[in-house]
Amino acid sequence: MFKGKTMTSFNVNFSEFEGKKILITGASTGIGAELAKAFAQQGARVGLHYFSSEDAANQLAADIRKSGGSVELVRANASNSKELAAAVKDVAERLGGINGLINNAGGMVRRVPYAEASDKDYDEIMDLNARSIIVASKAALPYLKAEGGFVINTTSIAARNGASGGAGLYGSSKAFVSNVTRGMAKEWIEYGVRVNAVAPGVITTPFHERYSTQAQLDAMLKTVPQGRLGQAQDCVGAFLFLASQALSGYVIGQTIEVNGGQLMP
Repeated sequence: MFKGKTMTSFNVNFSEFEGKKILITGASTGIGAELAKAFAQQGARVGLHYFSSEDAANQLAADIRKSGGSVELVRANASNSKELAAAVKDVAERLGGINGLINNAGGMVRRVPYAEASDKDYDEIMDLNARSIIVASKAALPYLKAEGGFVINTTSIAARNGASGGAGLYGSSKAFVSNVTRGMAKEWIEYGVRVNAVAPGVITTPFHERYSTQAQLDAMLKTVPQGRLGQAQDCVGAFLFLASQALSGYVIGQTIEVNGGQLMP
């Protein structure tokens, strides 16, 4: 009887997040924006990273503050290692540390079939989606070690199904993220830092507005047993769960699939 119903909001209280300092990359729109609002609602002090969507980032920060939340904006090109590392350090200094990092920055960049992919395509897609995860996490590690905290990476259903329609390089970059999650989890748990990931399915955000046609979305919808495409809010619970020491303190190196049953690995 739930088929086709949509989620309107996420309303739960995790008191453990009160005063925690959480940096979310790629947080001006879509899933990142919903995460910024959700963690701020739970009392966390949010570091909101953005790059191109400055107006959206400023409006989101204003909304969070109006609701009584705490947020610090930081701008950086996630594809530029120097910029991104400096942004992590900057927001950590302003927040007074980092308890959690959510690596959400990413994008398809462009659809390009493997047979037509150039070095430029490869570099831009991998730099944004793959290298940025390592750069941001490495920059945050000294703060995470001091505080004891978590890293949550945003991967994708495309990491498991190979993607299609010219999204193969994107899917491969996200497969890289999934494997980095497992390897980093093994290495960093000795510092008390838990590393996990969330893999969204087809979520109706600016991502698909930019890269997918209506015909492509209609075709993907037919493969979702729940009978609807996802909304950004649908992903929030998985991130809150993985961020919570109380709920997932013995969970490391795992990826939670959020896709309405489109993929059941």
